[in-house]
Amino acid sequence: MALELTKWDQDLPSQGDEEYQALVRTLNFTEGFGLLFVRCSPAEGEQLIAKIKEDITNKNIEVIRLKQAVNNLYEIIDKLDNKNKINILFITGLEHSFYEYEECKSYAGWDSIDRYSYSWKGVPPVLINLNQQRERFKENFNICFVFLLPIFAIKYFIQRAPDFFDWRSGFFEFPIDSETLAQESSRIIEDGDYQKYLTLTPEERTQQIIKYQELIAEDHQVPERQYDLLINLGKLQSAGQDYKQAIASYDKALEIKPDEHYAWNFRGYALENLGRNEEAIASYDKALEFKPDDHYAWNFRGIALRDLGRYEEAIASFDKALSIKPDYHQAWNNRGYALEKLGRDEEALASYDQALSIKPDDHQAWYNRGYALEKLGRDEEAIKSYYKALQLNLISLVRG
Repeated sequence: MALELTKWDQDLPSQGDEEYQALVRTLNFTEGFGLLFVRCSPAEGEQLIAKIKEDITNKNIEVIRLKQAVNNLYEIIDKLDNKNKINILFITGLEHSFYEYEECKSYAGWDSIDRYSYSWKGVPPVLINLNQQRERFKENFNICFVFLLPIFAIKYFIQRAPDFFDWRSGFFEFPIDSETLAQESSRIIEDGDYQKYLTLTPEERTQQIIKYQELIAEDHQVPERQYDLLINLGKLQSAGQDYKQAIASYDKALEIKPDEHYAWNFRGYALENLGRNEEAIASYDKALEFKPDDHYAWNFRGIALRDLGRYEEAIASFDKALSIKPDYHQAWNNRGYALEKLGRDEEALASYDQALSIKPDDHQAWYNRGYALEKLGRDEEAIKSYYKALQLNLISLVRG
């Protein structure tokens, strides 16, 4: 029997409405210094600010929107001309200081697990400052401070600025709803592109990694989207050459969809970049078990075999890739290199020519062709090939 809602049931506020009303009551009742933390997304934060300004008209409300990392928040507030007239001060964007700090740790040689897994080693300068100046905040500012932060930044406060966080007057949570979660997850999945990831700055990459981790961990996340998010997270980590973490992401994706060839393929690529070629081949073999006509898997499997010195097997893999996709110029180039390693220079040259007939601006194929010609004693032709490779490489460098 279906449960029918009565009129009284329908009038009950949702959990989000209850949390909002509790926040409004706290802001109304707080006189002077107060410290509130609100967990929400940046977009939800802006909506909350606008709504509270409408609902609380008897207090002076201001907003500090931080667009980049800061070290001394006290100083920023102290320089406000109207600080003595502010009753409620919303602060958004403090997480930028944490993103920057996370990337600084990588430059200092920190392990990727410490960088991305809330290991809590070290404290960002802005939080050191808040911990040290908490007494001054209370003594000098007659303001109720409201920090609007994503869950990642809330965890930062709890673990790395406990003295400041423990002074809070309240903590309010506005977790992302199922519909918004689906929309945001779909948007970031569709926007995910490996070539785009390669162009990100280290700070942008760190920010994206943390965003993916938060969406993956959301309570209402469905397995299908978790899988797609984990695949994109792995590609993002690979773009930053963090292959160990990429493998961990692909392994988690495979726990959800163990028969998905894409995940096995990407996992193999990450393993190969770590020099773990035997494991990479095993991953490619799993991909091919589920999709035997995956030309990418055959090609990358060939590269791993070639790197192990198993050139005949590598050539067989490249041939398989080319039987599926004859215009796959990378496979022709890779095949030529393996043939060359076996001293079959005439065949190698023919492979490079095939690659260049498909992609004439492949500078690597022109270089390899030159080397094969040089080995065959055809020096004038080799010089022309080398020159062409140099021209194309310079053009690609200029174009970025």
